[in-house]
Amino acid sequence: AARAQAAPWQQRVAYEMDVTLLADRHQMRGTQQLTYTNNAPDTLRTAYYHLYFNAFDPGSMMAERNRHLPDPDGRVVPRIFNLGPDEVGYHRILSLEQDGTPVDFTITDTVLRVDLAAPILPGATTVFTMRFRSQVPLQTRRSGRDNREGIDYSMSQWYPKLAAYDERGWHADPYVGREF
Repeated sequence: AARAQAAPWQQRVAYEMDVTLLADRHQMRGTQQLTYTNNAPDTLRTAYYHLYFNAFDPGSMMAERNRHLPDPDGRVVPRIFNLGPDEVGYHRILSLEQDGTPVDFTITDTVLRVDLAAPILPGATTVFTMRFRSQVPLQTRRSGRDNREGIDYSMSQWYPKLAAYDERGWHADPYVGREF
């Protein structure tokens, strides 16, 4: 029975980033080079990134959830839909290339979909190069700046992050405050 099962595999992702924090504006600018090895038995024609800071915008799905549903987490203060332009979070993708070729992409809330310039075959490696600009949100939950304890920056998942891919496909679920 053990021989009937496919060998386990895991994708390989390596990030190299050069990021500058512009603390006086609570913004970042950066470049990211992501080397991706497709260890899956599948040919990939799209890729997905998570843009978690986009959740901290008054028009996001997380702001809507925050507006309409009671939330037992008292850290969600102030409410996201009350954040001003200099308090919201965002990731703006300035350019994205696959192996030096510009690729088309679309952003829906906290998910970026990439239409690959060339399929990534099983066993193949490709390099994504991205330039981005971000704003660190006022901390309303888990990540951000100027929290109530006096910490200037407490950030997790602060960069454009490639979604996981496994035997069930891409895990590119939008972030609405409950990632698990």
